[in-house]
Amino acid sequence: MVKTASTMLPLGTPAPDFHLPDVVSGKVISRSAYYGDPLLIMFICAHCPFVVHIEEELAKLGEDYGPTSLKILAISANDVKSHPGDAPEKLAEQARKAGFNFPYLHDKTQETAKAYTAACTPDFFLFDENHRLKYRGQLDSSRPGSEIPVTGADLRAAIDAMLSGHEITLDQQPSIGCNIKWTPGNEPGYFFK
Repeated sequence: MVKTASTMLPLGTPAPDFHLPDVVSGKVISRSAYYGDPLLIMFICAHCPFVVHIEEELAKLGEDYGPTSLKILAISANDVKSHPGDAPEKLAEQARKAGFNFPYLHDKTQETAKAYTAACTPDFFLFDENHRLKYRGQLDSSRPGSEIPVTGADLRAAIDAMLSGHEITLDQQPSIGCNIKWTPGNEPGYFFK
């Protein structure tokens, strides 16, 4: 299990648009369709032990913030040739089993992951209603094998602050997880700066 940290995209960065299929409904979803609402984008996958460790909390985020203006989208960008457990049908199975109530998108070309500088699973990006980045970082301090309970504390504090019109702390800790499984030859240049 290789630990990779998020790139910590600069705060204020506008959310790149995309058009990706939802693995459950088959509908094509775009980021721009949610403009005017705060938006949480989560890069996750089915096989990663870091994601499996927090799956219940991800489902709870969907439930708890469903009644608010926050929209949530999950995206998987892993190469399915090297990691068939992250193929769209496996992601749909994960979504149903975990009880995700938000769209789960498949980024086959990995261009969306590159546009967001996503580096690991999980990797979280929270945007305001104008789709400017306000938080990028960890869900909380829990990791697989740690004694720390999964609470979503860091991400929830950022969401709650944004929804209530308060400033989000600038003390944001990078997410840690498995590296995104890039298609050979498709690795993003931001790892080589």
